[in-house]
Amino acid sequence: MKKYFLLITLVFFVAISTAQENHTIKGTVMNDADDAILENVNIVNLNQVKGTTTNEKGEFAIKAAVNDTLYFSYLGFKSLRVRVTNDWLKFGDIKVKMTELGIALEEVVVKPVQLTGYVEIDAKLIPIYDNYRYRISGLSSGYEGGSNQPGAVSKVLSSIFNPADFLYNVFGKRPRQMKKLRKMKEDDEIRNLLQSKFDRETLMAVLQLERPDIDEILNKCNYSKNFIRTANDLQILDAISVCYEEYKILNREK
Repeated sequence: MKKYFLLITLVFFVAISTAQENHTIKGTVMNDADDAILENVNIVNLNQVKGTTTNEKGEFAIKAAVNDTLYFSYLGFKSLRVRVTNDWLKFGDIKVKMTELGIALEEVVVKPVQLTGYVEIDAKLIPIYDNYRYRISGLSSGYEGGSNQPGAVSKVLSSIFNPADFLYNVFGKRPRQMKKLRKMKEDDEIRNLLQSKFDRETLMAVLQLERPDIDEILNKCNYSKNFIRTANDLQILDAISVCYEEYKILNREK
């Protein structure tokens, strides 16, 4: 009886170790409508926070273990999550088909800037769209200044009087998701992907957050509405990461 028990235990542990073993997963991404190959599709392993893209033939290869989830995203197509199974490993390359979306573009109104020829006057007429982040020595949180952020002073004061409570409420409930921030920043494929995106989809998928959650985190970390609205996904990742590091420092000091 003891021998059977040991044998079952051994098989169980072998099965677990096999399931957790990394394999090179290969496949081809195609348009579901006409089977056309899709080049430069972004693929992220949500479990291991590793990324890659498809080549000119629509092919990709990425490290993954059984039960890992691969996240496929491509401009103009519905994002897709695919779980790695034993069948995938058994049969080798598979075809992943993505569905095209109908995108209704909003009307963009371009307002001309009429210059007078006088430098002092024209410098005030030309709009500035850059977001600037400032930090005061001794404060745990940074802030944004300038005409686009009239509440900067009040936000600095709030960071003085309430340095840790809001950070704990934001990050304290999500330790597992937040640990993925560093992995995302270290993966060049993911950084390149986020630099060209503004939809927050990849961030939401990896961090298991909704769009309002991301906006709330940035708001609580004293980022302006203008920054939250206009920053690309890589800037958003860096902003959340900085805020999380501040939270960990403050939490250790409690």
